[in-house]
Amino acid sequence: MSQPRPRNPFPTVDIIIEIGRPGRRPGIVLIRRRNPPFGWALPGGFVDYGESLEAAAAREAREETSLAIRIMGQLHTYSDPGRDPRSHTISTVFIARAKGTPRAADDARETRVVDPRRVKARLAFDHRKILDDYIAFKEGRFPWTRKTRRTKTRAWRG
Repeated sequence: MSQPRPRNPFPTVDIIIEIGRPGRRPGIVLIRRRNPPFGWALPGGFVDYGESLEAAAAREAREETSLAIRIMGQLHTYSDPGRDPRSHTISTVFIARAKGTPRAADDARETRVVDPRRVKARLAFDHRKILDDYIAFKEGRFPWTRKTRRTKTRAWRG
């Protein structure tokens, strides 16, 4: 009898793209999704086999916003099994900067540059939590170090 094939979460990336706005404080780019689940979201998507997380972030940003980005660093990795209604995903979130005007393409129906503190739209996936963590990070707080609900684990017994 053969062993069951393991099921693993799918690796994804999301990108918080910081961009200047003439005469206003800088904002971030949101996309309106063309495919389910619909709604506003951070640009991002699935990592291709053989692709690094950084390359996937640059590719997804270019495909969805037509922007070339400069990655500043990773914000955090989000792994709640319910974060994506389609399947279990693990997303590494990058903070990046770009210049220019975002133009929707590929999976994005529309783009907007918004002040992250004033986003009123309902966001897809767990992107509201990601934005809240980003704001806290920019304010010098580190939200992922706060106590979270503990999950029960059983000791492995060999």
